[in-house]
Amino acid sequence: MTSLPLPAHHPALSAADPELAALVGAEERLQADTLRLIPSENYVSRAVLEASGTVLQNKYSEGYAGRRYYEGQQNIDQVELLAVRRAKALFGVDHANVQPYSGSPANLAVHLAFAQPGDTVMGMALPMGGHLTHGWGVSATGTWFRGVQYGVRRDTGLVDFDEVRELALKERPKILFCGGTALPRTIDFAAFAEIAREAGAVLVADVAHIAGLIAGGAHPSPVPHADVVSTTTHKTLRGPRGAMLMCREEHARAVDKAVFPGLQGGPHNQTTAAIAVALREAAQPSFRDYAHQVVANARALAEELLARGFDLVSGGTDNHLILMDLTPKDVPGKVAAKALDRAGIVVNYNTVPYDPRKPFDPSGIRIGTPSLTSRGLGTQAMAAVADWIDRGVTAARTGDEAALAVIRAEVAELMSAHPAPGIPT
Repeated sequence: MTSLPLPAHHPALSAADPELAALVGAEERLQADTLRLIPSENYVSRAVLEASGTVLQNKYSEGYAGRRYYEGQQNIDQVELLAVRRAKALFGVDHANVQPYSGSPANLAVHLAFAQPGDTVMGMALPMGGHLTHGWGVSATGTWFRGVQYGVRRDTGLVDFDEVRELALKERPKILFCGGTALPRTIDFAAFAEIAREAGAVLVADVAHIAGLIAGGAHPSPVPHADVVSTTTHKTLRGPRGAMLMCREEHARAVDKAVFPGLQGGPHNQTTAAIAVALREAAQPSFRDYAHQVVANARALAEELLARGFDLVSGGTDNHLILMDLTPKDVPGKVAAKALDRAGIVVNYNTVPYDPRKPFDPSGIRIGTPSLTSRGLGTQAMAAVADWIDRGVTAARTGDEAALAVIRAEVAELMSAHPAPGIPT
C-alpha cells in the first residue's frame, strides 16, 4: 500500500482503491507544481474532465448515429451528432468522424481508406520531425505499406518543396502526408496540395499538434487544400485523448468505413462527449485569445533562448513548438531533459534533423507553450522560463543538483500563482 496522501476530492475512488487514488492525487500535485513544456501536453477544463467520466462509459455503440448495431442509442446518437456538428462548424469541413480512439489509429484508417498493402505512401521522415504513422519503418504503416520520406534542408531546417516534388513524382505515392511532431514552422498546405495533385496522391494534413491553433486562427487551415485532415483532440485543442478525421464529402464513405468496421468496434462515448465539450470551448472568443497567446509566448521564449546562445532548429518558431539542438551546449538531450525534470521543468528529449546521436539518446530537446499559456502565463514570463532552462542545462552539464533544487523552488512559486485549469485545489 502506498503512503501517499489520499485526495479528498475523489472520495469514491479513495474508498474503493486508495492506492490508485493516491497516485492520481500525486499526479494532480505534480501537474500543478511543475512547469510543463512538452508541446503535446496541455490542461483540459473541469467540464472536459467531467464529460470524460460520465455514465456514457457504460454504453456500446457500434456503428454510426442512426445506423447502430445495438439498441438504446437515443442519447448516444445525439452526443455523437453534437460533436460532429461542432467539428464541422469549427473547422469548416464537409464531413467529420469523431470516433477514432487516438491519432495513430486515425492515421492507420487513412491508409486503409486510400491504399492497399504494399502501396507507396509518403511523409516526413521521423528524425526530421515527422510521425511514426506517416510510413516510418517501425510503424505498421511502414510495415504494411511502402513508406518513402522527405526531410528538411540542412542549412535552414525547412522543407525543400523542390525535393518533395521530385520525390513525389518519382515515387507516385497513393497518400502524401504533411505535418508532424517536431515542426516549429508554418506548414505550407497549398504547396503540398499542388504537389499531391501533380503526383496523383491523396493529401492528408496531420494537424494533431496545431489543431487548436487552427481553430483559434493562429495557424492557416489545411481545409481548403487537403483531401483529409487528421487530428488528435488533445494537445493545443485542449480536449480529451481522442482523434478526428475530417474530409471532403467525396471521401466521407471511405473514411467512415475505414474507422468502423475497418479498424475498431464501438466508439468510446465518454470521449466523444468530452470532444463535444472541447469543441464548444474552442468556438468561444477566449479560445482565440489563448491560441494567439500560445504563439506569442513561443516566439518570445525562442527569442530569449536565442539570446542565451541556444541553437534552435530553423532559427525559431511560428507556432507552439521549439526544437533545440544542445550540441553547442555540450549536453545530450536526454541528460538535459532528466535534469530539467528534477528542476520541475518537464520537457522531452528529441532528435534534431541530421542528428548523429541515437533516437533514445538524441542531441535535442523539444519544448512548447500550450500548457503554460493555459495557466495564464504571458510573454512577460518567458524571460524567466528561458533563464530556468539555461541554468538547468548548465547544471546538467556540471552535475550541480543544488542549482536544480533552487530552480525547482522558483518554478513551484510561480506555478502557485497560476492555478492549473481542471485540477482541484
